[in-house]
Amino acid sequence: MTEHQLPQGFETLAIHAGQEADPQTGAVVTPIYQVSTYKQDGVGGLRGGYEYSRSANPTRTALEECLAALEGGARGLAFASGLAAEDTLLRTILKPGDHIVIPNDAYGGTFRLFAKVLTRWGVEFSVANTQKLDDVRAALRPNTRAVWVETPSNPLLGITDLAGLAEVAHGAGALLVVDNTFASPYLQQPIALGADAVVHSTTKYMGGHSDVVGGALVLAEAGLGEEVAYHQNAMGAVSGPFDAWLVLRGIKTLGVRMDRHSSNAEKVAELLASHPKVSQVLYPGLPEHPGHDIAAKQMKAFGGMVSFRVAGGEEAAVEVCNRAQLFTLGESLGGVESLIEHPGRMTHASAAGSPLEVPADLVRVSVGIESIDDLLADLKQALG
Repeated sequence: MTEHQLPQGFETLAIHAGQEADPQTGAVVTPIYQVSTYKQDGVGGLRGGYEYSRSANPTRTALEECLAALEGGARGLAFASGLAAEDTLLRTILKPGDHIVIPNDAYGGTFRLFAKVLTRWGVEFSVANTQKLDDVRAALRPNTRAVWVETPSNPLLGITDLAGLAEVAHGAGALLVVDNTFASPYLQQPIALGADAVVHSTTKYMGGHSDVVGGALVLAEAGLGEEVAYHQNAMGAVSGPFDAWLVLRGIKTLGVRMDRHSSNAEKVAELLASHPKVSQVLYPGLPEHPGHDIAAKQMKAFGGMVSFRVAGGEEAAVEVCNRAQLFTLGESLGGVESLIEHPGRMTHASAAGSPLEVPADLVRVSVGIESIDDLLADLKQALG
C-alpha cells in the first residue's frame, strides 16, 4: 500500500475493485463489452491484451479482479456456470489415477460430476464426513491430490473447521478446495483460513437476483491461478460479457443483502425450531447446531439457508413445499426472493441411492429479503 492508498472494506471493494470509471467516457459502471474480437495495432500488437473474448473480455476482467479482491486471492476467474468452474479446476489439478476426498453432504451436481463424469476419466474419489477431521484423515491415500468441502453444506448445513481441514490436507500434500457459495465472501473467506482454491456458483448470492447463471474460481497462489487460467481458455466455458456484468451488478449490494438474508433466516429458524410439525432444524445460527461454535468463529453471520425435517415423513414434506405461497417452489437459491424445495426429489435427486442421499423428509428454504412477518406467516400456513 502506498502512502496515498486508503484501506478498503468489503463493501468498498465490492463496488470499486476492478471497476475504475471508463477512461474514454467517464462511465462509472463497467460497460458491457459485447464483442467477440478486437482490432490489433499490427500483428501481435494487442490493445490491453485483448484479442478474442474467449481468452479475455474487459467486462469479465472487471468481474475477475473484483472476485479476487473479495476473496483475498491472487487470481479470480469467471465461468459460464458453477459446474463449469468446478470441472475446469478439477481437470487442472487432477489427472487419471489421482484421488480426491469429497464430503458426504456435497451438492448433488458436484457429486454427479465426480461419480458420472470424472470416474470415466480415471479419477478416484472417496466420501468422508469433513466435519470430522479423523474421518478425512482415514480417507486420504498416497495418490490424494485434493480435499473438497462445502461449508455450510448443501442441503444439510454442515459446518467444517476450515483451518483444521487445511492442516490435514496440506499435511498429506493435497490441495484444499472450498465451495463458498452458501456463505459468500462477505460472510466467510476460506483463503484466509488456508484454502488453496475457492469455488462459487455466482448464480446464487453473488448475482443475487435469479437472472444469471455463472461460476467463479479464486486461487490463493498466482502460479495455480495461471494454470487454471490456461485451462479456462483451452476448455472455453467462460462467462459471457452480459452475464459478467449482471454478476458485477449483484456484487455491489452483496453485503447489505447478506445482512438481510442472515437476519431473516435466523428468525425463520427460530420459528421452525418451536413448531410441533418440525422434527429438526438445520441452521448453524442455532446454539444447538453441532457446528455452531465453529461457524461463529469463521463466519461473520450464519447465512440465508435453512433446512428442516418435517414430522410425518416424505409426503408431509412435499405437501409443505406445495402449500407455500410467498416461498416460491423452485430450485436454486440466493436470490432476493424466498424459495422452497424438496431436495430428495429436486436438487439432490442425482444422489439417490448413494452415500450422499438426503433424508426424504427434508425441506430446504432460501430465505429472501422480503418482510420477515410475511415470510413467517407463509411458513406457518404451509406447515398447517
